[in-house]
Amino acid sequence: MGNLQFIRGLFSSGAEMPEKVSEEEGGVVSQKISKSMTYYTSVHIARDQKTLFTAQLESISGARPPEASSHDALLSGTRPAEPVSVQTKSASVSPPLAPRPLVLFLPWLGARPGALAKYRSLYLQRGMDVLAVETGVMHFLWPRWGLRYGLEVLKVLEEPRFSGRPLLVHACSIGGYTFTQMLGHIAQGPEKYARLAPMIVGQIYDSMVVGTLEHMAIGLGKTLLPRLNWLVKNAALLYFWLFKSHTADYYDAGVQVFHHSPVTSPTLFFFCENDALCDPVALESVIDLWRERGVAVESRKWKVSRHAGHMRCHPDEYLSTLEKFLNALAPLQVNI
Repeated sequence: MGNLQFIRGLFSSGAEMPEKVSEEEGGVVSQKISKSMTYYTSVHIARDQKTLFTAQLESISGARPPEASSHDALLSGTRPAEPVSVQTKSASVSPPLAPRPLVLFLPWLGARPGALAKYRSLYLQRGMDVLAVETGVMHFLWPRWGLRYGLEVLKVLEEPRFSGRPLLVHACSIGGYTFTQMLGHIAQGPEKYARLAPMIVGQIYDSMVVGTLEHMAIGLGKTLLPRLNWLVKNAALLYFWLFKSHTADYYDAGVQVFHHSPVTSPTLFFFCENDALCDPVALESVIDLWRERGVAVESRKWKVSRHAGHMRCHPDEYLSTLEKFLNALAPLQVNI
C-alpha cells in the first residue's frame, strides 16, 4: 500500500508546486521556482515516466491514476531511496527508474536566454534535468544577501523532488560566487548537509573571477556598463573600501572557503590567459592546492578567449573537454 501511495503521490504533487509550468520550443518543460530559479527537463522524459507509472499503478491496483498532466510526473523527479517490490496476486512490480541526475547551472551576470539555452540543451540531451539559478548584482555587492541567497538555493535542493539525485554543478563567472556562498553554509553545517554534499558528483567552473578586488571591480564594469567600465570599476573599488567589513572581508572569507571546499568531487576548470576578470596564476594556484588535497582536477586553458564565452570562441575544444569529463562521472550516466 505504501508503494501505491508513492506512485499516486507522483501525480498529485503538482498541487505543492508553483503554478507556472510551461512547455517551451524544442520539447523542454520549465517551471519557475522563484524569480531567479527555474527548473528544466525534457518533455519526452515526462511522457515516458507517466506511461510507466500509469502501467505500474494499474498493475498494482487495477485502477487508473487520478487525472494529472505529464508535467506533474516529470517535475516530481523523485523515487524511493531503495528499489521496492510490490507483491500482487498476479505479478511483482519493481520501479526500474533511478533518480535522474540534476545539473545546478549558475550562469554569468546578465546572461541572455539564447545563450543559457545552449548550455541547458547540453545536459537535457543527456537525459539530465537542469536547475538554473541566476545571481543578481546585489547578491555580490552586499554579501550578506548573497549568503542568504545561497541558503535559499540549498533549501530548494533539499526538497523531495531534488534530494537524493546525483548533482553536477556548472558555475560560470559570478555563478561561482553564489556556489561559494553555498559552500560556506555546507562547511559551517556538515551534519545538516551530510546528505547533500556527497550527492555533488562533479563540479565545472567556467571563467571563475579569481584574484584581487580589482578583478572583481573590472568584472562589474564590463558587465553593467561596458562603455563606462572604468567609471564603474573606480566606483566599485571606492565602495569596497568604504564598506570593507561588509564586502571585502566577506570576499576574503569566501576565498578561504573555496580554497578548502568541503566538496571534493572531480572538477573541471575552463579559463584563459587574457581574462581581465581572472588572474590565471592565482587560479592555477587553486588548482594545485586542490590536487594536493586529493581532488581530481582537470583544466582547459586558452591563451586568448573571452570571459564566460569559451564555448562560443572554442566550441570544438570546449565541448570535447566537457564530454570527456562527463563521461568519466559514472553517476551521471543515464539511458536516454
